[in-house]
Amino acid sequence: MPPSRYREAAMANTVLPTVERSTRVGDPERERTADDLGRALAQGYLGMPEYEERLQRVFGAQTTAQLRDLVADLPVAALRRNDPRRREAQMRAARMSVRLHLAAYVAGSVLMLGIWLAVGLGGGGWYFWPVWPIMGWGIGVASHAIPIWAHGSMRPARIA
Repeated sequence: MPPSRYREAAMANTVLPTVERSTRVGDPERERTADDLGRALAQGYLGMPEYEERLQRVFGAQTTAQLRDLVADLPVAALRRNDPRRREAQMRAARMSVRLHLAAYVAGSVLMLGIWLAVGLGGGGWYFWPVWPIMGWGIGVASHAIPIWAHGSMRPARIA
């Protein structure tokens, strides 16, 4: 089997995870296929007339074979990968991870400063040792936040 046939077979399996091509489909499968067609339209793989015609056939489809035939010539995996909703979810997750990292950094720094103050007031030395772990951890937080901020993920998304 040539490499292109392997890819086509793999793509066909990613559309709908059912084994039997004659298996009946329900609304969730039809909605997923309609979403794939919508992404294909948005990314320029389909024109409006072809999209409308395929969409009508999606909601009239009874089996997985009928749905697969409607998206057989489309790069479904690439369409899903380039979905703007997926990218926005990834950016939201990146922003949240930086916030959590920063919160842990601030809490850890306050804890170390409290220990340093308690030791100093208790008669110990006043050497400011927290500077080293705070600085080291701060470098880690900065190296986490800067790339995300530089790619625009820290700024709120704008609707064009």
